[in-house]
Amino acid sequence: MTDRPVFVLHEHDLPRHHFDLRLEEDGVLRSWAVPKGMPTDVRHDRLAVAVPDHDLGHASYTDVDKRIADDGWWELEDRNDRRFVFLLHGQHAVRRYALIQTDSDWLLHLTRDQP
Repeated sequence: MTDRPVFVLHEHDLPRHHFDLRLEEDGVLRSWAVPKGMPTDVRHDRLAVAVPDHDLGHASYTDVDKRIADDGWWELEDRNDRRFVFLLHGQHAVRRYALIQTDSDWLLHLTRDQP
């Protein structure tokens, strides 16, 4: 058991293929729907739509239309009112991202500086 906050990236098939990024914070999983998946290039941000929080038990949830694409723990590096930078310590890699709040949604950005 770890006292580090968990993250999970769920891959959904319904209602249409998308991913959900979930970060443990304040006893819940804060969640964003990421229609095109995690960014793989620093030049191409991805839309991230905030969705309702989920309970922590949802971190290991799967079903016929939902599977875990990656999981592990995450750490916050920097935060202000409109942006936070964090590291995802996943099964195969450690990657640094930023979530940037726009007027209506969020942008998920793969940062230039990677661990």
